[in-house]
Amino acid sequence: MQVEQLLNILGVEFCTGVPDSKLKPLCDYLVQCWGMDPKRHVIAPNEGSCAAIAAGYHLATGKVPMVYLQNSGLGNLLNPMVSLLHPRVYGIPCQLMIGWRGEPGLHDEPQHLVQGEITLNLLETLGIPYAQLTEETTEEALADLVKQFRKHWENGQSTALVVRKNAISWNGKGVYQNDAAMTREEILSTLLEYTGQDPIVSTTGKTSRELFELREARGQDHSHDFLTVGSMGHSASIALGVALQRPQQRIWCVDGDGAMLMHMGVLAAIGQTHPQNLIHVVINNAAHESVGGMPTMAGGLDLLKIASGCGYATAASVEDRQGLKAALNDLQHTAGPHFLEVRSRIGSRSDLGRPTIAPQENKRNFQKNMQ
Repeated sequence: MQVEQLLNILGVEFCTGVPDSKLKPLCDYLVQCWGMDPKRHVIAPNEGSCAAIAAGYHLATGKVPMVYLQNSGLGNLLNPMVSLLHPRVYGIPCQLMIGWRGEPGLHDEPQHLVQGEITLNLLETLGIPYAQLTEETTEEALADLVKQFRKHWENGQSTALVVRKNAISWNGKGVYQNDAAMTREEILSTLLEYTGQDPIVSTTGKTSRELFELREARGQDHSHDFLTVGSMGHSASIALGVALQRPQQRIWCVDGDGAMLMHMGVLAAIGQTHPQNLIHVVINNAAHESVGGMPTMAGGLDLLKIASGCGYATAASVEDRQGLKAALNDLQHTAGPHFLEVRSRIGSRSDLGRPTIAPQENKRNFQKNMQ
């Protein structure tokens, strides 16, 4: 179904969400056609924030907003769904648009499999009426479904459309680019010149995929790297947990801007627990590149002020390889925690693969190396 028809039938006037690859046609359409007018469309830091923003929209207008997300984001959405939006609390209706990663019967990455299996059961547990949107769903069928949904909305109840593979389309194309000097892979390659035998915790998406392939190309093993293939936004917390227990060992966290924004409170935890051995590198391309390139809010933020305000010992930003190497030289000789923002170009190799080792094997190898 074309995105324009989908939104028209739903009667949507305001959307907020976190981009998802299954919803790429919708996300591209919203960015390219609706733009980033915050009165119509907000790409939020995490799915719980989306629900709260949507609640504010409903309080101000009385209308039903749409919240879009990958099903992995249901965990972030859970608390406001049951303690804010729920009919037994404030009764604030939302239309959820959920990309179904890990759909049973379809091949997907290991971090999506459990969430894919429990998605529908979770919606049932939450008491959210839902329907699956498929390639075969007609405009007439959706219109009939919306009539049913409206009855739930009138009772303060949210509803959901679970979007399956190829269920939505858009004839346009999302174009996302910036003029940064370095690619993320170039940044990671430079980092590996300085990390040596140090443990690295890398964030989800293309960062971990590129780190894995760089190790392969160098003929190195993967025991130094914990590849956070799922659990977006939590790599910095994982690295903090490791660093606090290994104070004599330098620990690196290689983060992304979208992931950092998703759970930015950990910056305060790092600053206030003050692990002197932690180096937090944020590769900032101001984009959700792993799911299509839609923008994050990081492009307009002063991350150095945020990190310094949270209590990091140092905070620096670099834009080219020479600056990156100079910064890496400097921070290795002073006590942390260190925060290093590295500006990155949007884009990756077309033949970029995925880690070929299972998550549990990655964990065992990493633990063995730590010991």
